[in-house]
Amino acid sequence: MNSRSLFALILSLITLIALTAYVSRFLHRTPEELIDKTPLELDECGVTLTILYDNNPYDQRLGTAWGFSCLIALDTTTILFDTGGDGRLLTENMAKLGVDASDIQIIVLSHIHGDHTGGLDAVLEATSNNVTVYLPASFPSSFKRNVEGGGGRVVEVQQAIKVCDCAATTGVLGVGIEEQSLMVKTREGLVIVTGCAHPGVVNIVREAKELTGDEVQLVLGGFHLTSKSEKEITQIISEMKGLEVRKVAPCHCSGSTARRLFKESFGADYVEAGVGMILRIGSEM
Repeated sequence: MNSRSLFALILSLITLIALTAYVSRFLHRTPEELIDKTPLELDECGVTLTILYDNNPYDQRLGTAWGFSCLIALDTTTILFDTGGDGRLLTENMAKLGVDASDIQIIVLSHIHGDHTGGLDAVLEATSNNVTVYLPASFPSSFKRNVEGGGGRVVEVQQAIKVCDCAATTGVLGVGIEEQSLMVKTREGLVIVTGCAHPGVVNIVREAKELTGDEVQLVLGGFHLTSKSEKEITQIISEMKGLEVRKVAPCHCSGSTARRLFKESFGADYVEAGVGMILRIGSEM
């Protein structure tokens, strides 16, 4: 084999390796996981959801700003999903709602955007030093060091992973803007909390159902539909109904048009969501 042929062979192998890595990253699954369809086993629990930060008003005592944060109080674990964009406003809203930051044991960050991570430093300062922060592995190293410097323990997420007995993340989904959502198995069905749903809210719901094998009781959070047409939103609603989603609570980046169309379609199963909304599902608390 001459040097030119050897070079061509090496180049072909490098290209094949790079393509394989890209496809695996795109699918966010290893070949073994593509074969293994065993549902992620979660225990049932009650959950109380409290929106602490949002650009949609609900409780008039609270401040609104672009971003999202939701407190998820389970039977034995308290999770903060995203931290809004402003730590001062987040902690002020928490104080007005009687939320004690020291009760937070787990923080889950959906994606890197500042309107979902901006309040993290303030929360870390107010929580105990044993809080665990689940974030996409693609977050910058400087961000992870900052979390550790603030007393948090970093868990880098790529694939779906349990964060406690009855809750798990979907794993990182999407291309470009990578994002994870949270799944909670309640006594009434699966609750899915989204940050911005950049990977597509339908894709997130489909992935959650496939991962758990459970029916979806509620999808709450940003649906990222502000730039979508009514026709596109109507199609998304149809697909959500096709996936047998029972209730929806779109907020943050969902947009007023989408909120109106979801309300018209879901009727009594539409949940008006905004900062300060408290919703209990399968909970005896």
